[in-house]
Amino acid sequence: MPAIETQDLRKTYSHGLIRRRRQEALKGVSLRVERGEIFGLLGGNGAGKTTFIKCLLGIIRRTGGEARLLGFPAGDRRGRKLVGYLPENLRVPRHLTAYTALEYYGHLSNVPSAAIRERRGGLLEMVGLAERARDPVRTYSKGMLQRLGLAQAMLHDPDLFILDEPTDGLDPLARSQVRGFLADLKKRGKTIFLNSHILQEVELICDRVAILDRGNLLRVANVAEITSGRGQLLGGPTTGNGQPLAPQEELELHLDLTAPEPLIRQTLGPLPIAAWQAYSPHEHRVVTRVPDQATVDLLIDRLRHSGISIVGLTRRRVSLEEAYLEIVAETVD
Repeated sequence: MPAIETQDLRKTYSHGLIRRRRQEALKGVSLRVERGEIFGLLGGNGAGKTTFIKCLLGIIRRTGGEARLLGFPAGDRRGRKLVGYLPENLRVPRHLTAYTALEYYGHLSNVPSAAIRERRGGLLEMVGLAERARDPVRTYSKGMLQRLGLAQAMLHDPDLFILDEPTDGLDPLARSQVRGFLADLKKRGKTIFLNSHILQEVELICDRVAILDRGNLLRVANVAEITSGRGQLLGGPTTGNGQPLAPQEELELHLDLTAPEPLIRQTLGPLPIAAWQAYSPHEHRVVTRVPDQATVDLLIDRLRHSGISIVGLTRRRVSLEEAYLEIVAETVD
């Protein structure tokens, strides 16, 4: 069984006492997260990310569709006790210390007191709070509270971690440490499902991602497919048998060439020229776009056959943030 599976998951909120207004937060989301992977859910404010997580955990009731967590129906206690959850804004009673906070959350997860005392020191050391373990949490910064939240999510050694903005409020060093924690958990066979608006972090750690926009699931793919344009656009154009069309992959090449400009232009032929910079009559930097790797190979052969020296060739890599903005823009009316 997958760690998370939803079919046509829907959630509609109603607002107002007299003139009721309906807001669709989730519009038929079908998603599958395999065990042992780090999966990222991407989306802007109001995309439905937190609603999706709360439906999985049974914190709010879904309006329609199906959702299963570790093989159990969403909200089932048998599945929830195997989940380590870090909410977006963890509320810790201000009078508690890190030690007593872990006791508090551990008892909520039915962890024996002896096991809590045995594990809490190592967990607080791991997240960098050992020296402040006996200080009241009211003296903690937002980043320190976030690290304490990670420790409480790991306390009962769950199979699945659901993390809502896990690096929010952390400095670059702490974010790097969190990535290390997550990589270690994956090595131990754990599944991590996270949502974040810090796409650089998602790109560094996640195996696959899903893009959610205004309640619609737009794309699900691994990070390399998303950034190359090969991720499946859900709800987009289809072939004759109803299968989604894969977006055309386009590669941007930066070429440093040594040859007269007319010869270079003749050899490039119909390829589009995105930019051209001449350093001298025989030294040029050309930016062009080609549809696939096979065209790159043919272009190199043509340049060499024409006697053009290839001083440098680099392929520009699109970041996850750039790809995300482009995908979301495709759905704007």
